[in-house]
Amino acid sequence: MNQALHRIAAEVDLAGEANERARLQFGLACVERVQHFIESPEVLDCLDGLHGFLDGRCDRAQFSALADAASRLANQHRGSHSLDGCGHAAVSATYAVANALAGRALGAADYAAYARVYGDGGHGAVADAESFRPEHEWQVAALLNLLVR
Repeated sequence: MNQALHRIAAEVDLAGEANERARLQFGLACVERVQHFIESPEVLDCLDGLHGFLDGRCDRAQFSALADAASRLANQHRGSHSLDGCGHAAVSATYAVANALAGRALGAADYAAYARVYGDGGHGAVADAESFRPEHEWQVAALLNLLVR
């Protein structure tokens, strides 16, 4: 867990209703960094729906249906027994998408960080807290940048 990110989110009430757009934008930014790990075209369609919702091309009902689909797809992911971590990165990236569409920006950030670490360093890297530092630092900077716009 990115403690600095969670602290900032609490300070600005990122979970509050007034910050829905910021949550969605931040979740999207985190997911975009790991979308190359996503294996399912259907999950990528859900991600495109998030873009559409933020751009005004997708209404609330369509977006809600996509969020439900993303959650279902994440929960149905076949997982991976891959030793190199890439399969685990795909699972984490898929859960990052589901969290982003659900408006759970911090969950999206946490799963995206796992996807990055799995993808960059394999399964064993997730046990090393230092492996998360670059992504955690990026996340803090990205959220702060989003909040000052």
